Amino acid sequence: MSIHSALFHASRFINALVILPFISYSQDLKFNVKEPISIDRINAPLEIDGMSDELAWKGIEPLPMKMRAPVFGGEPSERTEILLGYDDDYLYVAGRFYYRNISEIQAASFKRDFWHWSSDFLGITLDTFNDNENGVVFMTTPAGTRTEANILNDGINAPYYNVNTSWNTFWDVATLCNDDGWFSEMRIPFSSLRFEVKDGKVVMGLTAFRYIAQKSEECTFPLIPQKYYFGNYMPSQTQEILFAGIKSHNPLYITPYVLAGLGKSKTLNDAESAYISTDERVDELGLDINYGLTNNLSLNVTLNTDFAQVEADDQMINLTRYSLFFPEKRFFFQERSGNFDFRFEDDNRLFHSRRIGIYEGEQVRIYGGARVVGRVGPWDVGFLNMQTEQFEDISSENFCVLRLRKQIVNPYSYIGCIATSRIGKSDAWNTAYGIDGIFRLSEDGDDYLTLKWAQSFENNVKNKPVSLIPSKIYVYWDRRSERGLGYHFSYSRSGNDFNPGLGYERHTNYTCFGERVQYGWFPGKESRLQNHKVFIEGITFIGNDDNNIESSDIGPGWEFGTKANSYGTIKIKQYRECVKDSFSLSDHVDVPTGEYRFYGIESEYYPYRGNPYRIGTMVEAGSFYDGRRITITLTPIANISAHLQLEGMYQISRVEFTDRKQKFTGHIGRLRALAFLNVKHSFIALIQYNSAINKFITNMRYHYNPREGNDFYIVYDEGINTDREREIPVLPYISNRTLMLKYNYTFNVGI
Repeated sequence: MSIHSALFHASRFINALVILPFISYSQDLKFNVKEPISIDRINAPLEIDGMSDELAWKGIEPLPMKMRAPVFGGEPSERTEILLGYDDDYLYVAGRFYYRNISEIQAASFKRDFWHWSSDFLGITLDTFNDNENGVVFMTTPAGTRTEANILNDGINAPYYNVNTSWNTFWDVATLCNDDGWFSEMRIPFSSLRFEVKDGKVVMGLTAFRYIAQKSEECTFPLIPQKYYFGNYMPSQTQEILFAGIKSHNPLYITPYVLAGLGKSKTLNDAESAYISTDERVDELGLDINYGLTNNLSLNVTLNTDFAQVEADDQMINLTRYSLFFPEKRFFFQERSGNFDFRFEDDNRLFHSRRIGIYEGEQVRIYGGARVVGRVGPWDVGFLNMQTEQFEDISSENFCVLRLRKQIVNPYSYIGCIATSRIGKSDAWNTAYGIDGIFRLSEDGDDYLTLKWAQSFENNVKNKPVSLIPSKIYVYWDRRSERGLGYHFSYSRSGNDFNPGLGYERHTNYTCFGERVQYGWFPGKESRLQNHKVFIEGITFIGNDDNNIESSDIGPGWEFGTKANSYGTIKIKQYRECVKDSFSLSDHVDVPTGEYRFYGIESEYYPYRGNPYRIGTMVEAGSFYDGRRITITLTPIANISAHLQLEGMYQISRVEFTDRKQKFTGHIGRLRALAFLNVKHSFIALIQYNSAINKFITNMRYHYNPREGNDFYIVYDEGINTDREREIPVLPYISNRTLMLKYNYTFNVGI
């Protein structure tokens, strides 16, 4: 069956299940759509040097920028010019950022994918498919850094959520500083963007913005309402722009890599009486292929996939009875990752790409796979198929995902479906599927209703389409506004046999209610506050078998941001926990079965985030099950220069159960040192200590990147055991040590 035929049948299936109940309501909705702005075509040669003083820029008018913060709707305090142009192959962005006092320019780092309030930057958000939900961001600083990111779920709560900075693509930037200010030129190939051509024209969404760190000033086009706090990264708030006569670009990128290295690990001998040293030599070859099937659909093929250069996960101490969630960092899974998104509450999701090639924190060899993302007709498409080798007791497995989504009713509403499979041995397989829809309910664009339904079945168990036992239901109604009344209400139910083998599910067999009701203000010019809000929030999990509360928390809070770009919040919460199976916090501290009610307070404060030297603090304290606990987290940052930054984190958690004479103290220490000769040469050292596992973990990476797609890495990893005598036989001092060299080169085969 062809992909077009499959989409046709999927369309009929989803229309029958989801669309029809909403047709009568949707016909009453009316939406205001901004008229597209035509972008000027550039017809003269351009040199990307930062100055934008060539003849090609003559006659192109700057975008009408307005201040969004700290004075909403005001004129920029410094002369600000952002210009756009294009030719057959590239989109060009020029920034001219003047200063009356050039000492105020802040260029905090040469780091790739640098995104921080301590630096000035120029950025654009592009909604390339004009779908009001997914997008890409390109940013640069006076140091000439390149930062690009994928946006999904309309960038809600960006840049902390729904923003993926691990995604990289091909583009160029140049910057220059002089006595007038700093200046920048971006050149973004249309071959690096996926878009849709209709009648020889392309309509995208655009937001352009400038940030002045010294003044915590944000200037944008268009002027996005204050009620969307991070509106610069919301595709739904972009201005439509029009390109005419863009030719289809279907590039072929072929990227072979070579990997060589040495490793040493310590493992128990067969008698478990001593640790023996095992030496490993690594020499691998692999290949990645990226081909533009059409101007809006791309194919990625990978053979003998390797992620040796990806930074290690952040260490955490788990004070709950549930598993921890770790985000995806590997590049192959990044492009338009929103196409695969199928989330529920509390980080739960039907597809989590970390299930592929990672098992209990260890890498599993990936033989290869293919990935197709983009759009076919009106459908957003995501397809992935990968094969891994046997690892320990896990057989070789095949992983497959197909995700389809389509706009309906209005430019802000969607329906879709997803199917996943995980197949190992003939009697070991898991399949999950679901349908979902998101519907904009009000003309002002703030109210959205999300509906999801999913099922899983596995290991020759017969599928029961009408049963709740292998199913999950999710309903979410939210008002997306930081000004005035806002709210988020959710309901979900997960059956006892619901087990998405390619997803992430923190709880099992439960019904969940979650909510947040808030009211926000944006005070006037006289106030030091930029915005603040009061809220009450909570979430409750109820066991399906006995209808008793398993876990819940609820309480009020206050959150604020200042015009000096400080941020803080304070929450008071009541917790209820029904522990049916005791669990351990450490080797000598556990929480026994029983029902518990306890209280706590949470607060965090991050001072002026434009300051290159600052310390963020977070405190959680109060009673804890039948004891008490306090957790203090400090996050110091020192941006010493554009060549050197230090980022730290220290967390101490103290738990005491006095009546049971048990106590636990956990420490997490993290130091990330970033050193840069320039934008091409970087060295990053990540050193972590976790007292819960009594280990220092070191990850060091040197990266030489003369151009996009041409990379040389030297990677060193080491694990050091502390408190070696806690086990018999005595643990080795060095648990593992590896040194890897990796080189890849991308051949651009124009088609």
